[in-house]
Amino acid sequence: MKTQAVHQELERARNNGPLRQIQIPPCPELLERLRTAMAARPQPDLNEVGRIAAADVAMSATLLRVANSPLHLVAGHVPCTTVGQAMYRLGLDESAALMQAFLVRHAIPVNSPHLLRFWQRSTKRAVAMAFIARQLPGMRADLAYSYGLFCHVGMPVLLQSVRGYGATMVEAAARIDRPFIATENANHRTDHAVVGALVVKVWHLGAEMMTAIRLHHDFEALQDTGVDPEIRTLIAAGLIAEHLMRQHEGLDEDLDWAANRTAALSWLHLSDDDLEQWDEALRPLLDES
Repeated sequence: MKTQAVHQELERARNNGPLRQIQIPPCPELLERLRTAMAARPQPDLNEVGRIAAADVAMSATLLRVANSPLHLVAGHVPCTTVGQAMYRLGLDESAALMQAFLVRHAIPVNSPHLLRFWQRSTKRAVAMAFIARQLPGMRADLAYSYGLFCHVGMPVLLQSVRGYGATMVEAAARIDRPFIATENANHRTDHAVVGALVVKVWHLGAEMMTAIRLHHDFEALQDTGVDPEIRTLIAAGLIAEHLMRQHEGLDEDLDWAANRTAALSWLHLSDDDLEQWDEALRPLLDES
């Protein structure tokens, strides 16, 4: 399924199909400003990013907390006391990623036992994706981070919009005879991959991410030459990120990894030794997230 096909599918489902009842929260104004500032040419608008960081007290506190964490506070350095100092220590890219995660988390709040630790795990997935991107030549770390953050965003949106979706999540997690999204579609005629792609579309976060979110459980895309290589790379890296997160959490391999690990590793030209090295290097970052 190519980007144009995904766009048309979402339009049809939104106008005449199961997505008519889905309520998409508006994109936060500060997130729109952040995206614009980071995309400014010839270089990001640092002054605007600083103004955005200081515009929300809780977001400023998040930057300070991370900048003063053991991962960033080198022996002999004094703690940061201002947002500017925190951003200087973290660097622009990490500061922007933390701000994005904060703004998305507060735009789509999750208060349900069905999605315990949802944003915590989403942030860890985003951190893992950015780490993977830094190991792969040509992969954009900002796009990878956003993909990890938004990968399952369709779940809380469905939970807020669709009656009975909580029970569907319980059923889908318990069944071993079919994939999670198959149960979603059987019960609601849509799934979190479609709804997540709709969020990305409505928030204007980019065609590549929209398509990758839509296809993140369609692992046949990894061997489909009709799918853009950047999208296939996001899907493969996402599968690896989820696997590394599960290892970090002491969980067993899931069915997606067991069935598609070979295709993912092949597409990214990786070996089991690469994964072992990544697992060791990533653990401190996940501990801190």
